[in-house]
Amino acid sequence: MCGINGIYKFSGNSYNPNLIAKMNDALAQRGPDAQGVFSDDHIFLGHRRLAILDPNEQSNQPFKSNDGRYVMVFNGEIYNFKSIKAELTDYPFRTESDTEVVLAAYIKYGENCLRLFNGMFAFAIWDTVDKTLFIARDRLGIKPLYYVLNNDEIIFSSSIKSILATDLIDRKISEDGLVDYLRYQTVHAPYTILNGVFALMPGQQITLSEEHEPRFKKYWSPTKDYYKASNSVSEVQTQVQNKLSESVERRLISDVPFGAFLSGGIDSSIIVALMSQQHDQKIDTFSVAFKEEKFSEAQFARQVAEQYKTNHHEIELGVDEFKDLIPTAFKFMDHPSGDGLNTFVVSKKTKEAGVKMALSGLGGDELFGGYSIFNQVPNLQAKKWLYSFPVYMRKPMGILNHTFKGTIESAKIKEILKSPTFDLEYIYQYYRQVAMDDQVTGLLKTNKLPESRVLRDTHELIGFNKEGWALPALSRISVAEMTTYMQNVLLRDADQMSMANGLELRVPFLDHELVSYVLGIRDEIKKPITAKKLLVDSFQHLIPEEVHNRKKMGFVLPYETWMKEELKSFCEERLNELKKIPYFRNNGIDNYWKQFLNNNKRVTWSRIWPLVSLGDWVKENGITG
Repeated sequence: MCGINGIYKFSGNSYNPNLIAKMNDALAQRGPDAQGVFSDDHIFLGHRRLAILDPNEQSNQPFKSNDGRYVMVFNGEIYNFKSIKAELTDYPFRTESDTEVVLAAYIKYGENCLRLFNGMFAFAIWDTVDKTLFIARDRLGIKPLYYVLNNDEIIFSSSIKSILATDLIDRKISEDGLVDYLRYQTVHAPYTILNGVFALMPGQQITLSEEHEPRFKKYWSPTKDYYKASNSVSEVQTQVQNKLSESVERRLISDVPFGAFLSGGIDSSIIVALMSQQHDQKIDTFSVAFKEEKFSEAQFARQVAEQYKTNHHEIELGVDEFKDLIPTAFKFMDHPSGDGLNTFVVSKKTKEAGVKMALSGLGGDELFGGYSIFNQVPNLQAKKWLYSFPVYMRKPMGILNHTFKGTIESAKIKEILKSPTFDLEYIYQYYRQVAMDDQVTGLLKTNKLPESRVLRDTHELIGFNKEGWALPALSRISVAEMTTYMQNVLLRDADQMSMANGLELRVPFLDHELVSYVLGIRDEIKKPITAKKLLVDSFQHLIPEEVHNRKKMGFVLPYETWMKEELKSFCEERLNELKKIPYFRNNGIDNYWKQFLNNNKRVTWSRIWPLVSLGDWVKENGITG
C-alpha cells in the first residue's frame, strides 16, 4: 500500500525537480517505509511506500522493467499476483512483489492486463520509448486517483494535498461541487470539491501521449460485468459461502502482521469467523467501545472475539479522547467528508498495536441489502394507487405531511411525491441526501441549484431503458449504493483515515468476483425480509445468534451530545471559517447552527458535522473561495 504522484508535461518537462519531492512529502503518511522519484525530459514520477508484500528494497518504486523501457508507480495490492506470475514464464522476475507482476503483465498484454487483476489499485506506467503514459484504477474504486488535466500536462496523485503542494493550480472551490457536498456530505466522482481537480472513475483507465488526445476507457462496470446466478437457494448460498471465503483467503496474503476491525455487526463478524478458520494463529481484532453505553456495540464484538478466541483490543472512547484526536484526523483528511473519524480512531489503535494491515466488513450492507432502502423502495413502488394521482395532486399530500411532522424524513417524502415517476433514480436521490435543497439555498447565495449528481449518475447506470435495467431490482439498488455513497463516502474515508495512520485496509466484500455474482442473484432469493437475509442464512452457523438477530445500530459516534456541549466552541470556530468563502451566506450558516442547537428536527448533527469538517479543511488547505 502506498501513495503515487506524477507530472507529465506533453511537450517536454520544464518544472523544477523539487516539485515531485514536495508531492511525495505531502503524502508521507501513506508510505512511511520508503520513497523514490524518477524523471526524464517529459515526466516526473514519485512514490511513497508502505511495505506489505516483499518488503525488500529491490521492490521499492518507481519500479523499472528489466530493460529500463517501462517505469511504474503502483498503489494497492493484487491478491492473485502469484497465479498471474506463473503464466508470465518469459519475464525474468527479480522480486517477489505484486508490483513487478503488474508491470510484466502490462508489458505482455497491454491494457488488457487489467482484466487479470483481482485486487485494489491505482497505478501509472510510463513508456520511455513511445512517450506514453497509462493510468488505471481498480473496479470498485477502493484506491483513489486524483488528477488535473489540461492541454499540455496531467498532474496526478493518490492525494489532493499532493496536487495542491505543487502550487500549479488555484485553490478554488467548485460551486457545483459545493452544492453536491452540502446535499450529500461528499462530492461524487469524477468531480471533487476543487475547481479543475478530478477523480479517475472506478474501473476506468487513461492513455496519454503528446500526439493524441487523452483516451479514457471504462474497462469494468457493475451493470455490464455480472452474471446470472442459479435459481436454487441452496446453490446460491453455497456459492456465496465459497466466494466470500475465497475472497478472505486472498486477502490474508501478507508479509507483515495483520488483524481485523470487529464492530460486532454481521459483516465484520463473518469476516473474523472466516479469517479464524483460515489462519492458524490468533487473529488480532479491534473495536471501539463508547463510554456512552447506548452507542456501544462492544458486547457483541466481545461475543464474536470469545467464540473465535481472537486477541481482542477494545478501544474505550469518551469525549476527551475524541477531542484530542479530531485535529489530527482533520489534518489528514484529503477531501472533506461528513464521516470517517471513527475509522481514524480504530485505525490509529490498530497500528499502535503493531498491525500494518487489517480486514474490514465494508461493502456487506451495499451488496446484500443491509439498509432500509432495500425495503423502502420496493414497498413504495408496490403502492400502485399512488401512481394514479397526477403530480399536482400528490404535491399537496407531501406538503401537508411535512407541515405536520417537520422531520428530515417527511421533507424527503415531500420531494418524492413531487417526482414525475417512482422509478428508482428519482426516489434514490433523496435517500442519501443530507441537506435538502431549500436548506442548501438557505446556506448559499443562490436560489438556482444544479441537477442532483446522484440523480444523473443513477439514471445513467440503472435508469429505465438503460443497460442496468436488466439487473434484478434489488441489485439496481445495490449499484446505486455502491456507485454513490459507498465509493464517494465510505471508501474514500476508509482510505484516507486508515492511510493517515500507515495502515492498509482490505475489504473482502468488494472482491469483484463476489460482487459480479451477487448482483446477478434473483430478488426472490435475496429479498431482505430481515437485513441481509441471504448473507445471514449463508453464514449463520458461524456467528452468534445474538449478533445476527439484533437490531442494526451502525458504527457512529455520539456527536449529537458532544457537539452541543464539549465540542460546541470547536464547531463554531470551523463554521466561522466558511464565512470567508464567498458562496456562503453568513446569516445562513448562523441560522443553521441555531436550528441545530434548538433541536430542530430537520437539522440533526449529521447535517452540521459536514460543515464543520469543510470549515476545517478550507483553513488547513488555504482554500480562498
